This record gives sequence, C-alpha cells and structure tokens, in this order.
Amino acid sequence: MVPTPLRRKQKSTFGLLLALLALLALPAGQARASTDQIAMLMDDPGLYTNAGGTLSQLHALGVQMVRLSVRWQAIAPRANSHRRPHFNAADPGAYPAASWRAVDAIVQTAQQEGIRVDLDAMGGAPLWATGPRPPGGKKHFYQWKPSASQFRLFVQALGTRYSGSYTPAGASKPLPRVSFWSVWNEPDYGPSLAPQGVYPKHIRVENSPHLYRNLVDAAWNGLHRSGHGGDTFLFGEVAPRGAKTWGVFSGMKPLIFLRAMYCLNSHYRPLRGSAAALRGCPTSAAGSRRFRSQHPALFGASGFSDHPYMRWYPPNHEKHPDRNYSSLGTIGFLESGLDRVARAYGSHTSFPIYDTEFGYITSPPNKRVKYPYVSPATAAYYINWAEYLHWRDPRLKSYNQYLLRDALQRTALHGYGFNSGLVFFNGTPKPMFDAYRLPLYLPQTNASRGSNLEVWGSARPAHFASADSGGAPQSVQIQFAASGSSTFSTVVNVPISDPGGYFDTHVQFPSSGTVRLLYTYPSGQAVESRHVDITLH
Repeated sequence: MVPTPLRRKQKSTFGLLLALLALLALPAGQARASTDQIAMLMDDPGLYTNAGGTLSQLHALGVQMVRLSVRWQAIAPRANSHRRPHFNAADPGAYPAASWRAVDAIVQTAQQEGIRVDLDAMGGAPLWATGPRPPGGKKHFYQWKPSASQFRLFVQALGTRYSGSYTPAGASKPLPRVSFWSVWNEPDYGPSLAPQGVYPKHIRVENSPHLYRNLVDAAWNGLHRSGHGGDTFLFGEVAPRGAKTWGVFSGMKPLIFLRAMYCLNSHYRPLRGSAAALRGCPTSAAGSRRFRSQHPALFGASGFSDHPYMRWYPPNHEKHPDRNYSSLGTIGFLESGLDRVARAYGSHTSFPIYDTEFGYITSPPNKRVKYPYVSPATAAYYINWAEYLHWRDPRLKSYNQYLLRDALQRTALHGYGFNSGLVFFNGTPKPMFDAYRLPLYLPQTNASRGSNLEVWGSARPAHFASADSGGAPQSVQIQFAASGSSTFSTVVNVPISDPGGYFDTHVQFPSSGTVRLLYTYPSGQAVESRHVDITLH
C-alpha cells in the first residue's frame, strides 16, 4: 500500500465516500515544508515522579513541548469534602503549598531544559465543586457536573502562579511563565465529564457539550484575569470516537459533541425552541446572534485539540469510518466541522488542530486477548507514517507521543492497559524509541530503477544539540545498504535548519536495499533510525 497525504479541507456534503478518497487526493510531490509543527510528548507519571530524569531524556530526544495535566482536585484544599472550605480560590497562595510542589518542579525543570509546557487544566473537580445527585448513590464522583464558576477561580490561580511574576512564599525568585494552555481532557467521554447525556421526558439530549462550553468560558475568563490573554489557548481535547448511543457515562462522538457545544443541529444550523433550551442554548434568532460575543473562547481560541488515536489500524485507514469521528484517518471531517460551526455564526475562523495525544498500544506488553494490538516494530512504522501525515496536513500543528514509558498496568496481561510508551516499563527501549527520535518515512518503497524516491524524516534532537553546542550546524545522513549487505554508506548528508528537525528530499538509490538515517550528537554518540527496505526493478 502506498500511503498518501490528507486534504486540507473536506466538504462534508460530498459524503463519506469522498472523505475517504480525500486520503488519496494529493500526489506526493505537493508536500509542504513544515516549519511550525510542534513535537510534543505526554507522560504525566514520568514527569510527576521524576521530573529531572524524564525531562533530561526528553531533551535528548528533541521533544519541544510536554503536555502536563494539572488536576483540579489534586491542587484544591479538602478535595474529598462536599463542603467548600473558606479560602480565596483565585489566589495560588491560598492553596496548600505541597499541592503545587510537583507542578512547580516540572515547570522549572522544563525551562532549564528548553522544553515548553502545555498546562492542561483538567478535572476531576473537588467534591465541593461538583453537582448534586450523581447516579447510583456514588458519593465520590469528581467529574459530575463540575462548577464552572469555581473552575474559573482555579484557572485564575493557575494563571497567576505561572505568570512569570509570582514568587511563592519562601522562594527567592518568580516561577517561570507558562504561555500555552488547554482545557480539560476528553470531555466527550463519560469518565472525564458526566453526565454525557440526559433523558428528560424520554428525549435523548446531549449534556456534556453544555457543561464543557461553560468550562471553556470559565478557563478563558480565568486566564485573561491573570494576564494570559495573549497566550496560546486550546479547547477540545476530544476523544476520537464514541458510542452509537450515549448514556450517562459512555462516550459521545466528537463531531456530535462539537455541534452541540456550538448549539447547532446535524445540518450545522442553530437550534431553536425546546431543542435549544434542553441543551443550554439560545432559543431564538436574536439569542443566536449574541452567542458569538457571549462565548469568545469558541471563536477566539488559538486552536482545537484532538486525540486522533488510530487504535491498531494503519494511520491512514479507519476500519469503520464515521463522519462524526476525529481520528487521524478521518481528520477531514473534523477540519470541515470546525469550519462549518464557525461559519454558522458568521466567523471566518479556520482553527488549527493540535494533536495532544497519540500513540499505539503494543503487544507486548499487552496480550492480544480482546484487541489486536500491534507489535512494537509495527508501531514504530506506524508512528513515523502518522507523523508524516501530520506534517503533510497544514491544519495539524503538533504531533504528540503518548507515553514515554509504559504504565505496565496489571491488566496488560489480560489485554488491557494503555501501554503505548517508547520504552517498556523496565526501561528497555522499544523499536518506537529510535523511530521517534529519528523519524523516517518513504511514501513509496517499490519503484523502477533510476527513480527518485521521496525520503522524509526528522533529526529531532538537532535543535537542542545545536543550542547545546553553541550553534553548531546540524545534519543527518541518509544511508543505504544494498540487498544482502549489512554495510551502510552515506548517500546524502542533509543539513537541518527546520526547528523540528524535519526534512523532505528525493534520492536516487543504486539498487534494492535498506535505507536508514544516522545522526551524531555533538558528544560523538551516533544513533540510527528504523530501517526501511526498498525494491527497485
């Protein structure tokens, strides 16, 4: 199969067939040179337990930004009480000092390593900021109807603490400034925000979009009040799929969630009357005209964040595509949907999309009991292919690897556990480790002799390596070994100038054989990419 890029826009009126054909629409020669795609990584367990060691390793890998979850309930005082304590929730100094310690250390160490931080303000909420009557008699459900007004105060405290001018008690200098923010995590997924749906008079009504709309408004307000009005602000953080029908705790398909958040029906027209009222939306045309000014974040944000996981499928092929999905294989639907919700309110905003979670669970460590997880070698191939597709799509502004190290949940032996790390839990690198450090992808590997083959890749560590060595020029070698030989020789030495280390070139290889990248750190350590076999005939 010859993988091909995604279209910039997908008109949903053409239907599902053309959306799939969009994956095959552009010839390889039309690739754009990406100069702004951010290499992100998320690994909360590693960062929270060993900030120094984890960030040092990410620096060596060339990671430009980490996404860090800052959980409201982990910071708030008396989070397990239903009675709100008396404190100024907008003042970071009014929170327990110990609650901030780990986040402070990560932000400070990231600055020292030259790595930016995406602070994701997310739930669960402290119980005193949750709504009444969770189902099933649950007394400790932290994602149940979180209070937007209380969340605004928490985000304001968060913004104040990481404003660049806040000095905690006992410290000698201010904490670093954070200028990149996102809101909540997978609000279209019941365990993250509930109830997803409600059923008044036996009518199925989307509810989580209303809750999330209020949380986004609150976060926008809190950050503006704390001096972050000009920062990068993302909302969405959606899971890429959902159930056929949503209940209280199930998942909602992300495009259904998106339309309801913007108070639109399935045809992207404003809801009216009782259908609007049940979803917390304006019920009249006059109310719809005020919607844009009442919800500035939904139209003025820096971008929309998505978790475009492809499960165990190849990165360009959703096995059961749905026009309401937002996986990488169906990303055109999300691009079109975002444009259509903006146009419904007279906005010409075309939101960039940030991938803030992506990866492939591997077997091992997971057993293929319930799901056909891919091998670590296949995952290495897929993540390079996926990053290439990201790079080809002008709307996608980041590529996020989740995780660095496997979680090794006990359930992995039974086919569960989100073990999508670059290394196994014991620290042994997977093939994905080298593939992430030096991505390599050839869209065509079978061609006639004398053809020029496109070679795309990245020397991800080059940016930091150049800075660490006083600005020394960086390059990566494209190497080749003929079939039957294990001896590689350099075919092209590619200078690296792109901030993400990316390059895209065409090379004429002498025969069938194997292609790899070789990069040498300023220290003299040489590392190589995964190997790609080519056949010339």
